[in-house]
Amino acid sequence: MDIARLKKLLSHQQDILSKIALGRPLNDVLNDICLSIEELLDDKSARCSILSLKDEQLFHCAAPNIDDKYCQAINGVRIGPKVGSCGTAAFRKSRVIVEDIAISPLWQDFKALALSFDLKSCWSTAIISTQSKTLGSLAIYHSSSKSPTDKDLELIDYFVHFSSIALEKNVESLNAKRLIADLQKSNQKFQAFTQVMPDLTLILSEDGVYTDIYGSADELLYGSVNKLINKNVNDALPKKDAQPIMSVIEKTLATNEVQIFEYQLDVLKGNMTFEGRTAPLDHYQPNFPNKRHIVWIARDITVRKEAEKAIEKLAFFDSLTNLPNRRMLNERLTMCIERIKRSGKTGALLFLDLDNFKRINDSLGHSAGDQILIELSTRLSATIRASDTLARVGGDEFILLLEYVGENNEQAIIESEKVAQKLHSVFDEKFELGELAFQVSCSIGISLVNNGNSLVDNILKFADTAMYRAKMKKGNSYNFYDPKLQTLLEKQAELETDLVRAIANDEFCAYFQPQVNTSGKVIGAEALIRWNHPSKGLIAPNEFIPIAEQYGLIQKLQNIVLRDICMLITQLRTDNMIDELFSVSINISHCQFNSSTLKTELLNAMADFDIRPSQIKLEITESMLAGDIDNTIQQMQEIKAKGFTFSIDDFGTGYSCLTHLSAFPVNELKIDKSFIDKILDNGTGFSIVNTIITLAKSLNITVVAEGVEVLEQHELLKTLHIDSIQGYLIAKPMTKGDYLAWHKTNIDHHQPFVNNTH
Repeated sequence: MDIARLKKLLSHQQDILSKIALGRPLNDVLNDICLSIEELLDDKSARCSILSLKDEQLFHCAAPNIDDKYCQAINGVRIGPKVGSCGTAAFRKSRVIVEDIAISPLWQDFKALALSFDLKSCWSTAIISTQSKTLGSLAIYHSSSKSPTDKDLELIDYFVHFSSIALEKNVESLNAKRLIADLQKSNQKFQAFTQVMPDLTLILSEDGVYTDIYGSADELLYGSVNKLINKNVNDALPKKDAQPIMSVIEKTLATNEVQIFEYQLDVLKGNMTFEGRTAPLDHYQPNFPNKRHIVWIARDITVRKEAEKAIEKLAFFDSLTNLPNRRMLNERLTMCIERIKRSGKTGALLFLDLDNFKRINDSLGHSAGDQILIELSTRLSATIRASDTLARVGGDEFILLLEYVGENNEQAIIESEKVAQKLHSVFDEKFELGELAFQVSCSIGISLVNNGNSLVDNILKFADTAMYRAKMKKGNSYNFYDPKLQTLLEKQAELETDLVRAIANDEFCAYFQPQVNTSGKVIGAEALIRWNHPSKGLIAPNEFIPIAEQYGLIQKLQNIVLRDICMLITQLRTDNMIDELFSVSINISHCQFNSSTLKTELLNAMADFDIRPSQIKLEITESMLAGDIDNTIQQMQEIKAKGFTFSIDDFGTGYSCLTHLSAFPVNELKIDKSFIDKILDNGTGFSIVNTIITLAKSLNITVVAEGVEVLEQHELLKTLHIDSIQGYLIAKPMTKGDYLAWHKTNIDHHQPFVNNTH
């Protein structure tokens, strides 16, 4: 290379490298490279182009003296083994010399285009990066067929190197810009996240300095962010709060493990509970590579902890009285038993149940009952020791656990009696509700807790049994556990299990006892439930009805009776054996009468069998009319409005409601058998029956005499103008099948004095 060309080359090199170093636009640098090589080549017809490779496609970066239309035509061409000189060179990662485009097989698909722009030869060299990656290609075109000399190739290689530097730096620059953009986006996302993040993130140095703070507002910090940054924990917080934080920092860095803990802190928002999580953080500050830090995530769990406390209170305390509930009592009783086993001393458990408390609830409502229970809890709590546990375990049931009442059973019995008497004393003063005052009493059952009686369930069961014995004394008394009574209660529990089984096996059915008027016409019947036990035979209602009521099974039994009544009426109606006035009575228990679902249950049964409600007579007792008279009348009127009628059963034996009888929507009174049995004595029995009939007639209420067994009773009742009779004189209670047969036989023969049943 001559001196003049070398000087030019060095001048161009300096200029190109300077522009690359200064970060001038890539196209400007590559244009200069093209112009420089065109100037230094011997053939002045030489034209240079530089293409960059992206995703296996070539794009023009510089071609100052080549027609732009040609550049656009081949822009984006995909590289391959026969894609002209440039596409092939980039594909091969080598140099491709085509002396004559017109005859070159590499230009088969592009020669017409090249020749149309007077491009007849093309020398192309792949531009390779320092990492051996193809960056593009540099091409020299001529307007005639031409081969390069060694000097030409040397010069081309020189400028290919410059092109590699420029392209590689451009790639690095683009990557750097992309990385900066990505970092900016990430930083923006991080800032957005930390702004809405409920958790507080602290970066603390190993010395306890607040290095960075991210996350929630200042209200969860001891002070504002600006005041805490670069401040030491020991300077920012009181000593009692700073020391635990420094201990966590030290433990996190010493163990190199995540720490999870809870702590409380007085912050701007108030006293808060946090869940803390810490982890070691190395190289957080590039300028201080040896300084260690931790990341501290603080989550406000104040609300959660308060909810947990509330849940714990619900789990262990009665919501009405705030006394311990059964669950807490069981836990304390378990612990008490363990201590008694070790000490050999004696404790006691007292089971309190209010006497006839249901009357207050039924007559005045549960809110009134609740007020009494709250007042009672306060009174009882004032009488016990701090070591004792008073719990409310049911509606009106309380249990007092005395952990120590004596060194032995004899002493314990004496002390337990004293406590029971003290508990009874809190009932001496009446309970006031507004202008009303109520005298309340309770029954107490006592079970000793000692080495011989150390099972939780047994202790509770025995105290419950003793309480029932106290109830048998008509209340307001206390009683110690008696094993015989426990046996009775266990039998009742067995009967309850047997009842559930019997209902599932359809062992219950209704029996029917006819009712006739004084002329002998059958006007109705009473449905009476019976239990046909597979091994015990027929069981009378008085043996299982109280248990069914106690365990909430009475509604299922009533539904069985209703079903059988509807089936009987349907059959009688189908056989044309009854008129519209015929009705069947069903006994309604106290708990059923107070049930909000009574009307719905009755109407559902009527709808299922297409029975008129007027054919169903609801028998209730006198005592059920006591209490809240206004509510009782309203309930009866609502049910009567649907077509049902009411009859008062066993009239004269219960709570006297004579003063209010006219207010109740009652159609019928049934005189109890106990009065009918004495009617022939011409004494009190006769007077009572006569008075009831006279009263009923004055109120336009019909009267039925129950338990009529002899003809003389019937004749006397007839003279007193009784409306109808029921009893063994007419017929005993019968199964549905037997009743249908009896009814058919007697429908045309009014002979109420002949008992046709056996």
